[in-house]
Amino acid sequence: MQSRMHQEKTWILFLPLTREDSGIYRCVIKNINSCHRIHVNLTVIKKYPCGVSRSSLLNLSNEYQQILYLRKDYSLICFLNFPESYVLDSIKWFKDCKEIKGERFITWETKLLVINASEEDRGNYACEARLNHTVRQITISNSISVNTTERYEYGGKVPKITYPKNNSIQVRLGSTLIVDCNITDSKENTNPRSWKVNNTLVEDYYSESKRVREGVEKWISSQQYKFYTVNITFLEVKKEDYGHPFVCHAGVSAAYIILEPPAPDFQAYFIGGFLALAGVAVSVILIYNIFKIDIVLWYRSAFPSAGTVQDRKVYDAYVLYPKLPRESRSHDMDMLVLKILPDVLERQCGYKLFILGRDDFPGQAVANVIDENIKLCRRLIMIVGPESLGFGLLKNMSEEQIALSNALIQDGMKVILIELEKIEDYTDMPESIKYIKQKHGTIQWSGNVTEESQSAKTKFWKKVRYHMPPKTYPPSSPAQLLQHTSCDDTTDKQEVSMGFVTQ
Repeated sequence: MQSRMHQEKTWILFLPLTREDSGIYRCVIKNINSCHRIHVNLTVIKKYPCGVSRSSLLNLSNEYQQILYLRKDYSLICFLNFPESYVLDSIKWFKDCKEIKGERFITWETKLLVINASEEDRGNYACEARLNHTVRQITISNSISVNTTERYEYGGKVPKITYPKNNSIQVRLGSTLIVDCNITDSKENTNPRSWKVNNTLVEDYYSESKRVREGVEKWISSQQYKFYTVNITFLEVKKEDYGHPFVCHAGVSAAYIILEPPAPDFQAYFIGGFLALAGVAVSVILIYNIFKIDIVLWYRSAFPSAGTVQDRKVYDAYVLYPKLPRESRSHDMDMLVLKILPDVLERQCGYKLFILGRDDFPGQAVANVIDENIKLCRRLIMIVGPESLGFGLLKNMSEEQIALSNALIQDGMKVILIELEKIEDYTDMPESIKYIKQKHGTIQWSGNVTEESQSAKTKFWKKVRYHMPPKTYPPSSPAQLLQHTSCDDTTDKQEVSMGFVTQ
């Protein structure tokens, strides 16, 4: 049903019409000051137009009856009225199912001019046109019952206005509008033709502003009649133009148009609102991606979690790093692991780390210590350097294998991979480390490893803290919440005033 029925402004179109469309329809037109309801009783009558051969007569109704005046030139009108977005072309005329051709017949837009009408011209006429809308083309037709008479209504003196038809036009405030007045008059008539408003010529009424003007009159001629067109142009439609009739006069004949504001375009409002919301959403996503780390850290410090940790973990991270022989041991690696890492993450931020060689007891089996303590950690911090390519991590296979087995296979622990120096080629690294780099990426140490105190608010440590678990404080010890305030981002000079769920 929806594919056949279309609404456009105050029109409802049935493409095509069926018997089931009979019924009562209600049109509701609302504006700021009024609401009009119009009921239309539609009755669908079956017609039997000519077939492809056009050999049979049309079963015409009398809904459109027109008259030709004998021995006069007169035009028949094909009433095919559609909204402006529908274009009519390829108009053809038929009489008694045969296409009309000959010098006495002139087709002009939706009119058929019959020259020197005779009794033979009475009968059943049909007009057919192609209706174009977007990508769709439909063939439409209408029927006319034509009689002839000796009486000539014009007497040569009464013109006929075919448009406007005392109708209203919807037009936007501030837009430009041109309306044609189409007049059919006898050739010998000298009737004046003009547009008026408030019984005053528009040229006089708008003599100062020249905002509304009457156009130059145009016409075409036949043997008996002239077809005139005189337009009225609104350079800018203003609110004062709404509701007033603008009248086209042709002798004693007159017809008017009334300008109305268009009905609200809810579709435009909906699209505009959707685009605005989409723009806000994209902006929020971009801001979050740029300041994601700062936002998450700010959220953690502004809304610290309270309560006892329920995952039964003891340590926040297990630190895995290359164990080199004493004579080959890297001073920078030892400084980072044994001095700087504990100073920042433990002392400033309150995290608890497990470092093999520092937190285990002498005499314990190394494999058991690694296996037991890795299960008590929430993160695995893995530090690699240039020496790792040679034999660093590979020399201590037990710690690496046990730690990675628990982290990647058994517990699905998140791994934080730190490069002490930029490593361009991971070809000689174990497959497990290649996998970690591909999945989690790396954090590269920046700066020199010195005895100077490091700040948890530098870019490198913010990245590390972002990947660390959120710090949870027991609610029964509020004093402990104040012990690590130096790691909070609420004291930063550049605060991010947004809250997002942390990872």
